[in-house]
This record gives sequence, structure tokens and C-alpha cells, in this order.
Amino acid sequence: MEMDFERCYRAVDSRDQRFDGWFYTGVTSTGIYCRPSCPAITPKRQNVRFFPSAAAAQGAGLRACRRCRPDAAPGSPLWDVRADVVGRAMRLIADGVVDRDGVPGLASRLGYTERHLHRMLSAEMGAGPLALARAQRAQTARILIETTDLAMAEIAFAAGFGSVRQFNDTLREVYASAPSDLRTARGRQQAPAGAGTIALRLAYRPPLHAQALLDFLAVRALPGVEEVRDGTYHRGLRLPHGTGQVALTPADGHVAATLRLADLRDLAPAVARCRRLLDLDADPAAIDATLAADPALATAVAAEPGIRVPRSVDAFELAVRAVIGQQISVTSARTTLTRLLTHHVDHEVDEVDGDRTPGQPHDQHGDLRGFLSAEDLLALPDSGFGMPVGRREALRGLARAVVDGSVDLAPGVDREEAVRRLLALPGIGPWTANYLAMRAFGDPDILLSSDLAVRRGAAALGLPDTQKALDGYAERWRPWRSYATIRLWRAA
Repeated sequence: MEMDFERCYRAVDSRDQRFDGWFYTGVTSTGIYCRPSCPAITPKRQNVRFFPSAAAAQGAGLRACRRCRPDAAPGSPLWDVRADVVGRAMRLIADGVVDRDGVPGLASRLGYTERHLHRMLSAEMGAGPLALARAQRAQTARILIETTDLAMAEIAFAAGFGSVRQFNDTLREVYASAPSDLRTARGRQQAPAGAGTIALRLAYRPPLHAQALLDFLAVRALPGVEEVRDGTYHRGLRLPHGTGQVALTPADGHVAATLRLADLRDLAPAVARCRRLLDLDADPAAIDATLAADPALATAVAAEPGIRVPRSVDAFELAVRAVIGQQISVTSARTTLTRLLTHHVDHEVDEVDGDRTPGQPHDQHGDLRGFLSAEDLLALPDSGFGMPVGRREALRGLARAVVDGSVDLAPGVDREEAVRRLLALPGIGPWTANYLAMRAFGDPDILLSSDLAVRRGAAALGLPDTQKALDGYAERWRPWRSYATIRLWRAA
């Protein structure tokens, strides 16, 4: 990652928070590293070095600033925009793949040798995959220390460390403090009530149009899985080691997140998925500047700055939603999905709620659960689908492809290859594959020009409303056509 010293130093001197997460400022005279917006006195030029990652700064022997907490900065928007190996690797590391499967597992998913992967990451990030994962573990450990009353040994293993000694050594190196000192610094602040409950702040680059996100999610909310209530989005999660629930409340400068996890090893992937869901690592200033250059969108951008692309916490869930939502309204798709989930819950009624009457909502006491898995869907009988045979078999074909690995829906998937494989499945067309590319795979440059609501939105703004003409016109919105799609939906 090439960084111009003068440009970076100007960002630090002006404390420009738009650059938080893009790079990290190392101060050699104090031995600390900061985010660009750190409120401390601007260091002298001769004492400054810039790093592309927190792991690179740690590798240079610097410790994290206690004032600005650089490890809590928004992630770099590059890893959502870029579809190359480094971008895919960063998304997988954030999802905890190295902690679960090690570097060999990460390299295998990406199709490269461990040595070559280390070389690519070191060249661009200043650190290899182990160091990058280690920096994430340190951040996870600090969150658990400051927000729970768990014993240090429990925190060490929940954060992904192999031993308590490794945990102690890493935190002393990264934060220049023993783990117990970090907890003492918490003061009298009480940990959230309930085992496995963690409260934290998810930073973002302003502006954030929170209401647009909540509106989008609310109209598609599935009973028993998710709900929007009093300005907070609640949903159940299916995570690598167990289940969880999250409540996300947008606030000024951050999103307040309260997580309840069955297994605390799922903290890092849960946070990564919540950030993806709300598109919190986006760079709205760059996106809005490009779209506002078009007079047809300028008024909408000025009225609603910071529109994000609502994404997903579960790519298989979104794939099922997309297949069911083909050529029907959002309301009809929600009804069909609710019926599917009700049949799924009834199918396991004896195992989950033996005294529950079949057909009753599972969330009658406020508990939310994650969406059904591919294996769950394949176990459903024909009567559980409530849809035409062709669509039912399309869902089963998708689920089989996910189970046997012929279709990969992981965060670090090769987007072009994933779309190609999806299109090869019966019942999945270009709209469905591109919808997944936009919301599940995070491609920022997808225009759903065949979508009826997109064309209605285009007509409402005085833009071409035929697919071919709109495709040609939208070339000026690159590389942010996904964000233009959301704005056209809102215009409709």
C-alpha cells in the first residue's frame, strides 16, 4: 500500500478522521502508534512513520495509543472495494479464519501457498497473516477485559490465543500494560449483565444515514430472526462456534452494539459481520463526491449524505432471500420466507421447544435465532417450502452446492468466480447473482438495471429508465454503482 508522506502528514496535522483506518501514525520519539485523528499534539516530521496496518506498527516495536485507541478505528475501505487476493485475505482474517483454521486454512481458501500469501501481505500490509491475526486477537482481548468480568485465562482462549503466556506477552507488547492493568483502568464501569454479554462501540466514517439502513432492514425483517424496534436493529446470529444475538443502535460517531454470544470465541467474527451488515468501513465522502457530480443525483446526495449499502451477516441467508425474491414484491418474499422459517422451527419442535404449539413464532419471548443453514434447508420436506416447484428446487440446488463446496459464499470469496458458479445453478439468473455480489460479497460497483424498482427510481429522477440506456448512463457512477442502486431504490 503506497502512502505519500506529505498527504498522510497533512491528514494527521488536521486530525482528519476520514483517514482513520486507512493508515496508522507511528511516533518514534514516544514509541506509540495512533490513528490520524488522534487529539494529541502533532508530532514533528522527523519523528513520524506511517504504517498500512496496526500489525505493521506493532512489528516495528510501537504500542497502541491509550488516548485514541487506534485498534478501534474503522477498517480500511480498501478491503471491501478490492477483489484481489490481499483484499480477500483481509476479509477472511477479520472473520477469524486464521484463529479457526490457521494460516494453512487461510492459504487453502485463497488458493495460494503460505509462503506466497505471506509475501503478498507483507508487501502491502507490512505484516504477514499471523501478525495481522495477532493484532486482531489483542483487540478482541482488550474488549473482553474492559467489557466483561471473565477470568483472564478465559479471555485468553476466547480471544484466540494458544496460551495464557502468549496472551500476557502480546498485551504487554501492544498496550504496554499487563492485562490486569487494563481492567483496573476500566475503573468502576460495570460489565454488562448476563453471561456472554458484551457491549462495545463500532466506529464509522461520517456521515452515516442511519435511518436509511433501519428503513431498509425493517421492511425486510423476518419474525424470529430480526426486528427493528425503537431505533435499534435486533437479530439472531449463526456463528462459527455457536449462536448469538446482537442489538445495534446508531449513535453520533459510532454504532452501539450489545452482543450475547453462546461462545466468546465468536466475538471477532460477530463484530466483523455486524460491521459488514451496516457497511461501516465505507468511505462516504468519496462515494458521495462521485455521485453528486451527476446533477441528477446531486440533490438526493445533499439531502441524504452517507447512504450505505445494507449488506448481510449470513451470505447463505441472503442467497435464499434473493432466490425467493425474484420477480415478486418485498412483502410477498417476506411472507414466503416467514412460512419457510416457521416450517423449519416446527420441523425441530421436539428438539428445541417440546411444549410449543407448532406454528407459533419461536420468538414469542423475545429470543431471536439465526437463519436456517444449508443443511437445515435440505432437511425440510416439500410441504415446508410453500412455493412453486421450480423455485423450491432452485433453493435445494443452491443449498447442495453450498454444502458440497462447489459454491463458496465466504467473505473472502473471489467475486467473479462466485457469480460465475451461481449463474451455473438452475433457477439463478443475473439479477440474483448480482444482488448477491452487491450485498453478500460487498462489490461496490453493481447496478441492478433490470430491477423494476431501480428503473422506477431512475424515471423519478429524470434518468433513462430502460435497462440498456440506464447501463450506459451509469458509467459515470463507477466505481460506486451499488450505492447509486440504493439511492434509486429510495427514489422509487
